[in-house]
Amino acid sequence: MAGRYRLLLEHAQQLVLVCSRGEEYLRRDGAASLALLPEASLVVGLDGCIKAVGQADVIRNQFSGATFERIIDCSGKCVLPGLVDAHTHPVWAGDRVHEFAMKLAGASYMEIHQAGGGIHFTVEHTWKASEEELFSTFKHRLERMRRAGSTLVECKSGYGLNLETELKMLRVIERAKQSMDIGISSTYCGAHSVPKGKTATEATDDIINNHLPKLKELKLRGEICVNNIDVFCEKGVFDLDSTRRILQAGKDIGLQINFHGDELHPMKSAELGAELGARAISHLEEISDEGITAMARAKCAAVLLPTTAYMLRLKQPPARKMLEEGVIVALGSDFNPNAYCFSMPMVMHLACVNMKMSMNEALAAATINAAYALGKSDTHGSIETGKQGDLLIINSSRWEHLIYQFGGHEALIDYVIVKGKVVYQNERCGKMSSY
Repeated sequence: MAGRYRLLLEHAQQLVLVCSRGEEYLRRDGAASLALLPEASLVVGLDGCIKAVGQADVIRNQFSGATFERIIDCSGKCVLPGLVDAHTHPVWAGDRVHEFAMKLAGASYMEIHQAGGGIHFTVEHTWKASEEELFSTFKHRLERMRRAGSTLVECKSGYGLNLETELKMLRVIERAKQSMDIGISSTYCGAHSVPKGKTATEATDDIINNHLPKLKELKLRGEICVNNIDVFCEKGVFDLDSTRRILQAGKDIGLQINFHGDELHPMKSAELGAELGARAISHLEEISDEGITAMARAKCAAVLLPTTAYMLRLKQPPARKMLEEGVIVALGSDFNPNAYCFSMPMVMHLACVNMKMSMNEALAAATINAAYALGKSDTHGSIETGKQGDLLIINSSRWEHLIYQFGGHEALIDYVIVKGKVVYQNERCGKMSSY
């Protein structure tokens, strides 16, 4: 097949497709057994999309007359889809390392929160930070996520709580969307906490009457395009009624529902999300049996966050029960000042050890299912013809090393590729090529 193409990856020891039949998500048996090709190659076109996937000799013959901007020999290595981080809070100022010491001494998350720490500490510092300062630190964090293999990241606001600062955060996220080689799904999370001096009802009214109409206006003007709406549905924060009002108002202006629920207390968030047609609900450490059934029936993804349960010493989310009952299980790092983890490989490892997921299930949860949780599994999350060429090359003959090795991904990941363009290259692989 003659013509010019962006990238040829050839002779991969293992090409981990994850999906091979255009699946939107994987659950039960599908997540337990992933599609994989040995001794395979793939081609990415100039438009950044995958043009062909197959056995190395077949691809070589099919593209014998083609020219490529870049050819990478993957002999002895594995190629996987770029990882998808389905839950992060990466735009903020102020360091909360001191709170880690408090947690180690026995203070609970809500005790720190009620004493003016936690979210409120970060809110005060984020208010004071300039847009340029926030963008600089945000860009650095995204680059670290990318080096650890993430090529699509969900990014929330939520450390402003007032309209001005929430918009400042969303502008920073929009700027990264336009200027960086990484996929971003942006989330408005103005209901992350109740602002000081307001009741939950007053905060809810402000969000519905002021914040959301402004977001709709800015989207129509092409200035800020938000994808999802989030609420921290929790005892002492936003109750079920306030959560319902905010999420429905967001849905009414075209936002996907993707919110925090059933983390510290059983709130029946899962049942509410299923009822409202939520795309995803995060945390779910305290989900009810009825909530699991409702989420499975509604095809609402469960975004599980093993770093949070680990760092806060919470009960682990019931991942095995969810998987067995047909819930679409996804993973996220929950990167934030309270859970400082950039690495989806480490998240997958924790999911396997602490939540008893298999490695296949964890990889499905960090690729196709995480993409589904963001409404992007038609373009991301697997290596299939027509999908975006977001890829990961690891220096190992078995892909499971990405999960098996706890930490040290810097030595394991050789290349991270977005739209067929190498955006990270390990030093041992030579200098980066320009396009």
